[in-house]
Amino acid sequence: MQKYDELAKHIIENVGGKENVLSLSHCITRLRFKLKDVNKANTDVLKNTKGVVTVMQSAGQYQVVIGNHVEDVYEAVVRTGNLSATSEVGGEKLPLGAAIIDAISGIFQPIIGVLVAVGILKGVLALLVFLGVLSDAGPTYGILWAVADSFFHFLPILLAYTASEKFGGNKFIGMAVAASLCYPAMVALGGFGAPAIGTIFTGTVFETAYQTTFLNIPVVIPEAGYPSSVIPIIAAIFVSVRIERFWKKIMPDVIKKFMVPLFTLIVIVPLTYLVIGPIMGVISSLITEAFAALFNFNGVLAGFALAAVWQVLVVFGLHWAIIPLAIVEVGAVGSTQILSAMTGASFAQIAVVLVMYLKTKDKNLKEVAIPAFISGIFGVTEPAVYGVTLPKKKPFIISCIGAAIGGAIIGGVKAPQYSIGGLGVFSFPSFIDPVEKTLAPMLWVIAACAISFVVSFIIAYVVYKDDAPVEKAVEKAQRNTKVSAVKKALKLTSPMKGKSVAIENIPDEAFASGALGKGVGIDPTDGKVYAPCDGKISMVFNTKHAIGLESENGMDILIHIGINTVELEGQHFDVKVKEGDSVKQGQLIAEVDIEAIKNKGYSLVTPLLITNLEDSATVKTNVGAVDTNTTIIEII
Repeated sequence: MQKYDELAKHIIENVGGKENVLSLSHCITRLRFKLKDVNKANTDVLKNTKGVVTVMQSAGQYQVVIGNHVEDVYEAVVRTGNLSATSEVGGEKLPLGAAIIDAISGIFQPIIGVLVAVGILKGVLALLVFLGVLSDAGPTYGILWAVADSFFHFLPILLAYTASEKFGGNKFIGMAVAASLCYPAMVALGGFGAPAIGTIFTGTVFETAYQTTFLNIPVVIPEAGYPSSVIPIIAAIFVSVRIERFWKKIMPDVIKKFMVPLFTLIVIVPLTYLVIGPIMGVISSLITEAFAALFNFNGVLAGFALAAVWQVLVVFGLHWAIIPLAIVEVGAVGSTQILSAMTGASFAQIAVVLVMYLKTKDKNLKEVAIPAFISGIFGVTEPAVYGVTLPKKKPFIISCIGAAIGGAIIGGVKAPQYSIGGLGVFSFPSFIDPVEKTLAPMLWVIAACAISFVVSFIIAYVVYKDDAPVEKAVEKAQRNTKVSAVKKALKLTSPMKGKSVAIENIPDEAFASGALGKGVGIDPTDGKVYAPCDGKISMVFNTKHAIGLESENGMDILIHIGINTVELEGQHFDVKVKEGDSVKQGQLIAEVDIEAIKNKGYSLVTPLLITNLEDSATVKTNVGAVDTNTTIIEII
């Protein structure tokens, strides 16, 4: 059996089964599902699955964050679930914004690995030329440059393939459309200095030269042609797929195989040259000019703002809306400032992770932090974000502050990035100016990243306090010696209305193992919490999610409302008692907004534990539907 097959089966089962999957793709760290019914997915189960970092829902996608080995897990999911032929049919219609981001991510995700690879190669070649190791006029450089640059030159063909797959069209029809846009003779017509044969809109501010005609209709070709372009081909394929579907409906089956491609191509290619290409070219130019104007107006402010929100965009998968814009800018002017400012974000993130590793006593956190730190050095920050900083909130905010300061520096000096692809330390060579052959932009970026790292490290070291909430709550509730259970029988009623589960089924390893005490879990249907016995409140945790109670015969009882709810920092909890208060069985001690907590993705399963029993003590538990007057634990 393959290494990740069991994990893959578990994931498929908990996204609602393969019949609930409309489509599946992956990026650097995430499996990205599109589900027929997202309510069938067991999010809490997946979040607590070993091998899954977290689960996100964004832009119409159900995203299961895996980490650096996501490609292996993806292959296992496809293989074990037989999902290779899955296509998007049916399902809920997405809002326009979500649909656009879903389309962009689906188009770019399949090529991102190679995009990163050739981007790194471009940067390394620029560095080798600067150092004098290679000559940019030599044959070795020429062959390696062909490897690096051809990907970007023929990018429309690659995007045509993925866009056709995303939009549900014939991938080879799409590639033929793109190939016609990259055809050398047509590219030459739009080349710099190529003579125009006429003008349209003559005598107006919209006067435009054209280089050729189609059926005597002027054809306007951009100066650089369509190689390396992004928006025109995606728009062309979007229209092409609909033309293809039209021909499929009316063509006899016997001639569909060749006549559908023929009629689709003779319509879409001229339409792209005449209408789609020029319009999308104008849109691309406006985007490029808008970002240039933003940085020219105030580079410091622009860099600060973009870097500050970058990691938030990554969390929700919205960064896919920005990456293509940077590619557009590189294709138009040879460099981009759009992504430059974000370079320091990964270094700010790993600085905070390092602080948490150094200060925490939580072994699990230390185990997660090391690989997250290493991944972050190379620009892959999702393991650090989802596994380390985001669950604690404040560390994530600190990393955003550090990133913003680095972004302000990069934006202030207007350091351009000359190729797209490299991440983390691999991105540095992409800031070497290949024309002027200067290291100045790269040195500014390295300095800004170092400042992001140092600032984040210092703030985090001052602000971050190690917090192992479950262990601390138990420690305060426990006594130095175990209490004998035979002095007096003890019966505990359920503190909440709902369904009780055996301790081993609590979705948290620390509780489920019994290491923190004997008891049960309650999956509540009501937000009221009642005292399970007479006694005295021994502890109310500062985030209100955990309450300790000492019974009259000396039993220490812990009510831990929800799993990981310490992260809510007291939101949605209203505790009615304080430490030292005497309470009676059935007395209301807290109220909880369970719907608000569920909507934030937390499990409400509430462990009810006796934390200071002798190991030999026998505990009888009641598993099933319970009310607040139901005996749920009995010490025998």
